[in-house]
Amino acid sequence: MQQLKRACMLMMLLTLMTGFVYPLLITGVAHYCFPWQAKGSLIYQEDKLIGSRWIGQSFSSLDYFWGRPSATASYPYNALASGGSNEGPSNPRFLANVRERVEQLQKTSLQINRTIPVDLVTASGSGLDPEISPAAAFFQIPRIAKARHLSDEVLHALIRVHIQSRTLGFLGEPRVNLLQLNMALDQLSLTTSSQSGN
Repeated sequence: MQQLKRACMLMMLLTLMTGFVYPLLITGVAHYCFPWQAKGSLIYQEDKLIGSRWIGQSFSSLDYFWGRPSATASYPYNALASGGSNEGPSNPRFLANVRERVEQLQKTSLQINRTIPVDLVTASGSGLDPEISPAAAFFQIPRIAKARHLSDEVLHALIRVHIQSRTLGFLGEPRVNLLQLNMALDQLSLTTSSQSGN
């Protein structure tokens, strides 16, 4: 009976420490030291919430950069159903999906004979990837330049400014955040149109 009593006391103490005290402490430290990240790295435009830096969004209009395909349930980039398709390169359905995406990109990219970056035709493991490779961004320049009446050089410069290098100089690969790039693209188009109107 004495052992059972001690075990129950220990369980209640550990539940209190690991279930309440530790999470509250870590949350408090995070909010104090990293307030933007702790609140979800939310991105606002003119006081309107438009997304998070860490959750991708679906862009399908010809005048925007497109991200990775998303295999989340119900709709693309569904944060409540994060996950991949679990289909490998030997799966016929996976190959059919990739072929379909390649054909779509070839129709809209204005550069049929160029190699398509793999991240534009394959989904990520989470289905929420907010970033693309610089190669994937550069590949889309001709389509966006035509749709927005911008020069290739201007779009090249815009992408280069938004390339993030490897974390700590050696982790991961260089990448571009899609939402931030498309926001900058809209701002660039507004600036260009206002200058041409003057």
